[in-house]
Amino acid sequence: MLNLAVVANTPPPYRVPMYNRIARTPGVNLHVIFCSRREPNRHWDLPPLEFSHTFLPEHFIAAGDRYIHHNIEVFPALKAFDADVIVTDGFNPTHLYGFLYANFKNIPHVPMTDGTDISERALSGVHRMVRRFIFRRSAAFLSASLGGTRLYTSYGVAPERCFLSPLCANNDAFLPPPDLPPKTFDFIFCSRIEPGKSPLFALDVAAETARRIGRVVRILFAGSGSLEDQVREAAAGLSGLVDTEFHGFAAQGELPQLYQSASIFLFPTLADVWGVVVNEACAAGLPVIVSPHAGVIEELVRDGENGFVCDLDAGQWAERAVHLLSDESMWHSFSRRSLDLVSHYTFDHAAAGVVDACFMAKSRGRKHPDDRPGEKRRDLEAERQIFCRGDAQAEHRAWSSTSR
Repeated sequence: MLNLAVVANTPPPYRVPMYNRIARTPGVNLHVIFCSRREPNRHWDLPPLEFSHTFLPEHFIAAGDRYIHHNIEVFPALKAFDADVIVTDGFNPTHLYGFLYANFKNIPHVPMTDGTDISERALSGVHRMVRRFIFRRSAAFLSASLGGTRLYTSYGVAPERCFLSPLCANNDAFLPPPDLPPKTFDFIFCSRIEPGKSPLFALDVAAETARRIGRVVRILFAGSGSLEDQVREAAAGLSGLVDTEFHGFAAQGELPQLYQSASIFLFPTLADVWGVVVNEACAAGLPVIVSPHAGVIEELVRDGENGFVCDLDAGQWAERAVHLLSDESMWHSFSRRSLDLVSHYTFDHAAAGVVDACFMAKSRGRKHPDDRPGEKRRDLEAERQIFCRGDAQAEHRAWSSTSR
């Protein structure tokens, strides 16, 4: 039996189904300790939490749109559970408390990150020092992407100790039906309407596409945020070019129909370590145009295959959009590729990655070993190629460690 404790910020809808699956895994006793029920800037509607869990008393500091949790109550919560392995999914003080408890009690520790070698380039020396200290005292490593694996190996972690637990959507729920009606919108922007998501840029892309294609273009905004009034005002000034509809905040059950009503998903983010909305769009069969600042690029979005990766230049985005809207065979090819690529990002894979990492951690202890001479190191680029080809057996091996 593996008694597995996870220290996590909040229960996001794209991780709850994974925890539910881990809890149903034979030989695993899961308990998740959450710092908060919901952070103030989140409006998620959650699926049922079908696993043992604890919500700690909320203590956090707001830093822009981020929340820094510091819950000393995590110590008695961990003591009460008697874990064999402890997973922490970040580097907030509460996560550090969880790591320190594991280290003091000689319990194997597993860090879990959504970050990548790109997203953490600008970290300070202090942040890097903390990560180096933790990684040297951890038994196995979990990341949401191959970019996360590259992050770990940049700190000297052996690839054999790295496991993937991808961020996922409910692919089946978003799958378009065979009798899908004609598209209502050319574009959909589905995210928080905040500066970091560039909603005004999405509107500019729609307007430039309309000029080039010679007709009114329709765009759907699904989401809410501080820029909503400004985007509405800008949209009103483009009434001759762009027909804009604002859905507002969308409940999880509404999202599949919203994505399916559009032809192209626009994701002009300024910084996203992944971008689960892209999973949703791909699962709905949409081509995606995305900025280079999202973790999904080169993994879930392949330039020229199921979407385009473009700098934030409205003309470039409009040029790609015109191709997709004018060439039906290209659109269908990109749509099929989106469905193919996203089919490998499932809650079952996410749960299996966590379970595999934690069983290794339990069997090998908490020390971080040096690479052993003669032991084959995984080729990350080869794994990515195998994964994206969709070979089921090879793809499973790519999402789990070769050293078990």
